[in-house]
Amino acid sequence: MEFIKNKVVVITGASSGIGKETATQLAEKGAKLVLGARRESALKNLSDQLTTTYPDTEVIYQSVDVTRNEEVKSLIDFAKDHFGKIDVLFNNAGLMPISELRDGKVSEWEQMMSVNVMGALYGINAVLPIMEEQGGGQIITTDSVAGHFTGAGSAVYSGTKYAMRAIMEGLRVEEVGKNIKSTMISPGHAQTALAQTISDPETRAAVKATEMNEGLNVKDVANAVVYAINTEDTVAINEVILRSTNQRDY
Repeated sequence: MEFIKNKVVVITGASSGIGKETATQLAEKGAKLVLGARRESALKNLSDQLTTTYPDTEVIYQSVDVTRNEEVKSLIDFAKDHFGKIDVLFNNAGLMPISELRDGKVSEWEQMMSVNVMGALYGINAVLPIMEEQGGGQIITTDSVAGHFTGAGSAVYSGTKYAMRAIMEGLRVEEVGKNIKSTMISPGHAQTALAQTISDPETRAAVKATEMNEGLNVKDVANAVVYAINTEDTVAINEVILRSTNQRDY
């Protein structure tokens, strides 16, 4: 059975990669979409594309910087005011400027913490009262296998992903009995734009090569998100870990 049609889904990091592909798959299945990202022009292009391809799907969008609590709240309020409810929040915005601790890239660490952890917390903070009042909902966060394993260069990035595992499990426990689902999507190497945030050219090139040779594509990851959403109210998919069958490490 299909449980997605007419669900209101808010997606951050929606303008490219996993967020964009997830929006496309959900539009095909009749969801009502609220798209958020920093680049408003990219959101407009995606919205126009989706409504042209799937004319029965309603899509609205608003630019958002997830490191700013007031902007995240504004996006959630925008969705609630327009549709009257929010069934799913997909906290998908993220950064991966990996580097070794000895490199001391403090500003990159701070930005990663702000986007990967605080950005998701701002989303949870804004949407949870709405979901509690309406009697249910689902909060999804893009995590990573880096939340299960820490390799050289990924200490801080993994730290943000381990943190989100703790936060999402805490959310699950706290909301038991309120029909609110907590879901983490944890991909391995994937062909996304995340490698672009790596400042060291050699590391960036190496990660890109690994992703191209061994990585999942964005459709694979979006499939997992759609799978988790397309469940009965009585079923919660708490975590999906997925890797390419070609992935060698962790």
